[in-house]
Amino acid sequence: QVQLAESGGGAVQPGGSLTLSCQFSGDIPRRSCLGWFRQAPGKEREMVADLDRDRLPTYAPRVLGRFTISQNNAKNLLYLQMNSLKAEDSGMYYCAADSTLRCREPLYYKYWGQGTQVTVSS
Repeated sequence: QVQLAESGGGAVQPGGSLTLSCQFSGDIPRRSCLGWFRQAPGKEREMVADLDRDRLPTYAPRVLGRFTISQNNAKNLLYLQMNSLKAEDSGMYYCAADSTLRCREPLYYKYWGQGTQVTVSS
């Protein structure tokens, strides 16, 4: 059984930094998309950053240059380093995994964590 568990969220002031972690367990296909998604209240879930099946990163334009997605394969961990945080970065952050080819689209992901809340506010 595949399980994903996020951690590292919290409250931070604008301009601050947070690092989110996602612990994987279970039998995730080797060539899977791994992604971070954000959902704000009343909004649809949207891609923040993903690693495709070749482990190439893609970022949403609004986080490019500020966020970094990375993986520790040996420890089954996925990270999201978030710098220069803005109020509009607030929301629930989810990690996800799937063998889909459509890494940027949340509807195609089968495995999800429960989410970790990020609040950016002064």
